[in-house]
Amino acid sequence: MTNHSDPTLKAAGVMGAATLMSRVLGLVREQVFAALFGASHATDAFNIAFRIPNLLRDLFAEGAMSAALVPTFVAERKNGGDSAAWLLAGIVFRSMFVITLGIAVVGMIFAPQMVSLYAKSFQNIPGKFELTVSLTRWLYPFFPLVVLAAAFMAVLNAVGKFFVPAFASAVFNMVSIGVGIVGVWVIRRTGGEPIVGMAVGVIVGGVAQAFCQFPVLRKAGFSAKEFFFRRPLLPLRHPGLRRVMLLMIPGTLGLAATQINILVNSVLATGEGPGAVSWLNYAFRLMQFPIGVFGVSFAAATLPALSGLWVEKKWPDVSARLSRSMIQTFAINLPAAAGLFAVGPALIEVLFERGAFTAQDTRSTAMALSAYALGLAFYSGVKVLVPAFYAFGDTRVPVLSSVVSVVGNLVLNLLLVGPYGFWGLALGTSATAFLNWGLLMIFADRILRKKGSSLPWGELIRKLSLQVLMSVMMGWLVMWASEALVQKGVSALGVLLCMVPFGVILTVVFSVALGIDETTHMLEVLKKRLMTKRRFRK
Repeated sequence: MTNHSDPTLKAAGVMGAATLMSRVLGLVREQVFAALFGASHATDAFNIAFRIPNLLRDLFAEGAMSAALVPTFVAERKNGGDSAAWLLAGIVFRSMFVITLGIAVVGMIFAPQMVSLYAKSFQNIPGKFELTVSLTRWLYPFFPLVVLAAAFMAVLNAVGKFFVPAFASAVFNMVSIGVGIVGVWVIRRTGGEPIVGMAVGVIVGGVAQAFCQFPVLRKAGFSAKEFFFRRPLLPLRHPGLRRVMLLMIPGTLGLAATQINILVNSVLATGEGPGAVSWLNYAFRLMQFPIGVFGVSFAAATLPALSGLWVEKKWPDVSARLSRSMIQTFAINLPAAAGLFAVGPALIEVLFERGAFTAQDTRSTAMALSAYALGLAFYSGVKVLVPAFYAFGDTRVPVLSSVVSVVGNLVLNLLLVGPYGFWGLALGTSATAFLNWGLLMIFADRILRKKGSSLPWGELIRKLSLQVLMSVMMGWLVMWASEALVQKGVSALGVLLCMVPFGVILTVVFSVALGIDETTHMLEVLKKRLMTKRRFRK
């Protein structure tokens, strides 16, 4: 039975609720984008321009930063006390910001060469290459800002603060939407490229995302002088900073697989005609909703607990915690994947099909979403597993698994893009997410066996099999009912309003019938976090 008082589940529920708000606002941002620009040359240019800084963001911010900083901060606090831990935090904040700012400047200088490397076909369309270069330069400053925000988030998670750091992404979306719309309006009237206004919104949103967390940091014990005034600027000899940086290098590689695979998709999609890059981007944006709510949230909530148990050498508890987090992650992600597969076309039509976004864009995006949805649970599982290896002090396995996955993805995509086009790229990425997850699970078990423990494979296989069965049944019934409603002339919005509650009810009914209590408990926790504002403030 799942423990209702499981602190990881509660923390994930807090983060999941905050991240849910962020992802909803992120969808609003994509709706604004779709209405203003559709799947046009300008949208393709923006998506390619944002791909490299966004890749760096995903590697440093959503993965390697937390994987490296949280275990090091927890160990420093345990061994040296609060003052030593906060000193380390200030050093890491400042150092990471300065280093990534330097990377951003280099990226801005060499933007033409970089765009030529991964979107050379844009040179065949008048103005598209030049616009992509300009947008790349506008968007690079987002990288150091979001790395700083991620460092703040990692430390706050390590001291048990989850809601505000997760909600910071919602602040980013709110600010970037507002500033972006105003920017588009102003630039359009001055004769410039309107989509540059959206790039300006991203930068201003990045500033807001980072510094909205600062008051909580100060309340938790961090002094602003540690960031602004302590010298030297880059104290590279500090042992804690060196540990963080040494973990981040392989950590970045270990978490790179999914993001590099998405980059490969974008590069290959540039040769699939106008709109292909944007269709894949819109589809994966929808995928990021459950990944962020149920994948990243579980990873961030699990990492501090695993780090503490590993430092205390409680090996059976480490094994139990990791397996429980994996079961909980799949318990919600598998039904979410089935739901996306079943109602994807209606969802995309309701969210995006207006303005410059056409019915053909809806159909093409839905095809990509169906292919991506097959890998949703494995994307989220990797988000939980990779940071766990850095809590274990192992930097080799995630790197090895990532390299195997990237190579496998490249081979599969080259094989699939010919017969299936752009959606074959999404299918190949889902297949390699499964490969990555499988390798990480096997090696995690090997590490635990060396400590005299192991993953409970019997329980894992039994529960994951039941979750797959439940999700397939629910997804098939929802798809059948959706098609019946469409044939009766029900609108896409009507289909969603009927099918989403129907899918949730089926999930609960099948979960109870099959004895999968993790799914119902996850839904209960998320519901409580959404409805109880008092708990948010904690």
